[in-house]
Amino acid sequence: MIEARHLRVLRAVASTGSFSAAGRELGCTQPAVSQQMKALESSVGTPLLVRTGREMRLTQAGEALVRHAAGIIAGLTAAEEEVAAIAGLRAGRVRLVSFPSGSSTLVPTALAALRAAHPGTRVFLEEAEPPKSVELLREGDCDVALAFRYEGAAGAEEWDDLAVRPLLTDRLVALVPEGHRLARTEGSVAIGELARESWIAGCPRCRGQLVEVCEEAGFLPRIDFATDDYPAVVGLVGAGLGVAVLPQLAVESVRPRGVRTVALEPAVRREIVALTLPDLAQVPAVTATLDELARAGAHQPAAR
Repeated sequence: MIEARHLRVLRAVASTGSFSAAGRELGCTQPAVSQQMKALESSVGTPLLVRTGREMRLTQAGEALVRHAAGIIAGLTAAEEEVAAIAGLRAGRVRLVSFPSGSSTLVPTALAALRAAHPGTRVFLEEAEPPKSVELLREGDCDVALAFRYEGAAGAEEWDDLAVRPLLTDRLVALVPEGHRLARTEGSVAIGELARESWIAGCPRCRGQLVEVCEEAGFLPRIDFATDDYPAVVGLVGAGLGVAVLPQLAVESVRPRGVRTVALEPAVRREIVALTLPDLAQVPAVTATLDELARAGAHQPAAR
């Protein structure tokens, strides 16, 4: 019989590459890790690890077991949480991963409402951009992941194995310096009107979308600066060093000084969602978190 504790140890050994490093990650001794791995190999009747010096390498059977471990552990966690809720335990834990502009806009509103309604529920927040945040969810390292994808982009099936809660649709806008020729434009402008400008690009996924949209408009943007930090993008535009395209939600997350926002045509939108594993979607604390994120999304200016 395979035990969940053995699977957690196997995943730790696979990710760290050694018994000692896995022990440090799990808060136990190296001999304890070794004993649990021997017990697991005995249970399945085949070697799971090949020991090469100080490092460990997974066998084919080990790779298969690690691949299934995240789903198994998630299912057990869901069962434990739901049973505890049924038994009347008013407590819960949610590990949330969000991209930066979501962390500063959607998340604070949602978590404040969650704490007021369910003070016993604890939420642990980390930041990561998709696709990394989605990888963390699939690997069992978080319970809810905020993510986004652009309308019409390839890979629409990438979330088919997950429970998807739509939060809002976010439109991209252009940022130009206050003294720019388009700063006082009423209505929207074609992105082709910015073809000769210097560009400041954002996160890798947004950067790729920018290049794709510009190519469709018949030009390749000259990117002079690239940064994942939205306040830095705004600061560079405000200093007159170029123009940028950012999601409206990202603009809401900073204080844009010295810049103007301009609506773009054709409209480019991204879908912002909260993701979880299907089993975890049944856990009361996770459900409550998803509900509050959806309410926060519905009240964002970017959603109107």
